[in-house]
Amino acid sequence: MKKCQHNLLITLISLTLVLLSACSSTPKHDYDLNYDFNKLTSFSQIVPPANNDPLSANRIQLAIETALSKQGFIKQETNPDFHVTYGFKVEDKPKDSGFSIGLGTGSWGSSGGASIGTSVDVPVGSDTAKIQTIQIDIIDPKTNKLIWRGSDRFTFDEGGNAKAEETNATVAKILAQFPPQKPN
Repeated sequence: MKKCQHNLLITLISLTLVLLSACSSTPKHDYDLNYDFNKLTSFSQIVPPANNDPLSANRIQLAIETALSKQGFIKQETNPDFHVTYGFKVEDKPKDSGFSIGLGTGSWGSSGGASIGTSVDVPVGSDTAKIQTIQIDIIDPKTNKLIWRGSDRFTFDEGGNAKAEETNATVAKILAQFPPQKPN
């Protein structure tokens, strides 16, 4: 009986970890396999054409500059080693139902047990959330060709400070994959 309970507990914990890992966002990226990224030290930004959300555009632009500077790249308007530009879009997404799974174990005297429970959270108020997708492109200034692209997204309900922090975190996660590390 104890072995069966132990196996059930291991299965439930594994299932929970798989479900939790499916919820986290991982930035996606692609790059020119033949490009030598080791020679890159300086950058300049190419600001995309005006859009209908200048607050987000300014936040992304500043976050790119901050993230690249923290990585040791130098902002240089004349003769940079690479150009950086970005694009973004905001879409409506139906809010999740908030389904969750809970696990529990316990013992009383010489008896023990494991249990599983569920709950459903019904969204109150608006039935949609917003998803902002950010794409960052790195361009070789000599050839004007795309050499690296990364993207990720985040969900938000309102603007302001929370959205600004999510923008900074998302841009930093995207650019943490630049320059690409080629497998040995």
